[in-house]
Amino acid sequence: MSTKDVIYELRTKNHLSQDELAEKVFVTRQAVSRWETGETVPNTETLKLLSKLFNVSINTLLGSPHKLICQCCGMPLDDTLIGRDQDGTPNEQYCKWCYADGTYTYSDMDNLIDVCAPHMATDGFTEEQARAYLKQMLPTLDYWKRYEELGDGGQFEAFKQQLIEEINALHIEGMPKVETLNALVGQYVNLAYRLPSGAEVKFLDDNTTYLGNQLEPEFGGDRCFGVLANMDFILICTYECEGANPELVLYKKR
Repeated sequence: MSTKDVIYELRTKNHLSQDELAEKVFVTRQAVSRWETGETVPNTETLKLLSKLFNVSINTLLGSPHKLICQCCGMPLDDTLIGRDQDGTPNEQYCKWCYADGTYTYSDMDNLIDVCAPHMATDGFTEEQARAYLKQMLPTLDYWKRYEELGDGGQFEAFKQQLIEEINALHIEGMPKVETLNALVGQYVNLAYRLPSGAEVKFLDDNTTYLGNQLEPEFGGDRCFGVLANMDFILICTYECEGANPELVLYKKR
C-alpha cells in the first residue's frame, strides 16, 4: 500500500472525517485531502503525530518500505510489537520487551540471551544453536553498539533489584526467592481472576510492559507462581499450565 492508501484506510477505520483528522494533527482539511490523493505526503513532525494517533509505526504510514527488527534483541517487528516512547509514540527501533515507555529494559547481553534462546529453540534449531546465533548477532545491533550512549548508568537495574528485594521480603509461603525479573508484555500475562462473586477481573493493561517471572513452587505440584510488578504495584499469583485456573495470592500497592 502507498502512503495515500494507508492514511485513507486508517482515517476511515477510525471513523474520522478529513476535517476531524486535520484538527487532531494540526493541519488543514486540504492537506489531508492532498495526502489521500497522493499529491503530497506528511512532513516528519506530522508523521510522528499520525503514528501516535493511529498507534502504528512511521514505516507503516509510508507503506512499509523497510523490514523492521528490534535493535536490541533482533525480533522482527510489526505494529503490535513495537515499543513506545515515554509520551506513547511508537518507536520502531525496539520491541515492547526491550523498550517500554522510554526505558530500555536490558543492560546485560547475557541476560537477554538467557531469556531469548529458549523461545527460539525448535525441532530443527537447538537452544545451544540459538545462543550461538544471538552471541554473534546481538553485537551488530544499534542498541548494543551504542550502549555506552544509550544506557542509563545502571538505574533501571537498580530499580529491578529494589523490586526483587521487596518481593522476597513478602515471604510468600512455598514461593522460592526471586533472582531475576524480565520484561513481560501485558497482553501475554493479563490473566482473569475469579472473584468470590463469580465475576472475573483483570488487573493489568494489555499494552503495558511489566517486570516479572515464573517460579516453580518449593512444595512441588502442577501450579506455578507468577510474579509481576512495576513502579506502582506487586502482583503474585499461581496458575496451571499455560496460565489456566489462575488464583490471585497478593496484590500490593507500592
